[in-house]
Amino acid sequence: MKTSVTYLGLPLSSPLIAGASPLGQELDTLKRLEDSGAAAVVLPSLFEEEIKQRQRETITSLDEAPAFEESQSFFTEPPMLSYGPDAYLEHVRKVKEALGIPVIASLNGTSNDSWVNYARQIEEAGADALELNLNIFAANPHETSTSIEQRLISIIRHIRSGCGLPLAVKISPQFTALANLASQMEAVGARGLVMFNRFFQPEIDIENLSIQRKLKLSTSAELPPRLAWLSVMSGTGTGLSLSVSGGVHTGEDVIRSIMSGADTVQLVSALIKKGPEYIGFLKAGLTRWMEEHEYASIDAMRGSMNLARCPDPSAYLRVNYMNMLHSWKYDPSAQDAEA
Repeated sequence: MKTSVTYLGLPLSSPLIAGASPLGQELDTLKRLEDSGAAAVVLPSLFEEEIKQRQRETITSLDEAPAFEESQSFFTEPPMLSYGPDAYLEHVRKVKEALGIPVIASLNGTSNDSWVNYARQIEEAGADALELNLNIFAANPHETSTSIEQRLISIIRHIRSGCGLPLAVKISPQFTALANLASQMEAVGARGLVMFNRFFQPEIDIENLSIQRKLKLSTSAELPPRLAWLSVMSGTGTGLSLSVSGGVHTGEDVIRSIMSGADTVQLVSALIKKGPEYIGFLKAGLTRWMEEHEYASIDAMRGSMNLARCPDPSAYLRVNYMNMLHSWKYDPSAQDAEA
């Protein structure tokens, strides 16, 4: 039974990866993940804001003269952040020394500023690959979708020019032509695509008239849109490694993801809920299912239900949406039973 896969050119013992989360902050927890069967780990992100905060600190540490005090006022007060760049690089070094599985670092931001330098330093610190979390909130009415896409392409090209690590790009599903964008990313040097970002939506407190920021863990209900896009990307013959992130909680979720075309499956919320050892439970379940259904390898299963290979490709397309609406019947008794 062969559960090994290749992701971003890296050989992995299985498709199960511990995705970027607070679980990646402590060496002891990372070792538990490795011991439980994680094939690789994605470290928590170093944020663009943290890099800029470090730059501000460098400027303000230059004790020049009273004349410099005015220029200091141009910089806004930085927020409280979890990692500084120097601490992040040291964390990468320590994790790489402690673990025997691939370590994937992560950068999160929306501009070219300073990324090449820190990407290069992350490479020097020993990371095996780099995940770019490109999370752009399109709130500017004067910025077109094309300009946003070109900004993303520019970031990837910029980092690729100064960093030799394999690059995976983690994006949102909210792009007009996602398949075309992925093709452009591949053309400028991306090796993988992670689908998708999860947006942490603020809530309005209607009594206190305030905005509440709450972190909500995912559920399996978030997986189907990811499976649909995995099926499309896998079925169109992309050269990118494909990884699913968000909504993977059960053994069935893992299997569906692989059948849809995923090379790897990133686990976060499931591990936060059930502990690092849960990854071993999922791996055992995957192996058992493969034996029962006579799959000799992950390769034999991967993409077996993608757009190009599934028995009914229209199930992924608009015609299926039309058929579902035409066949749906309102049943008031069902609502009465739920009331």
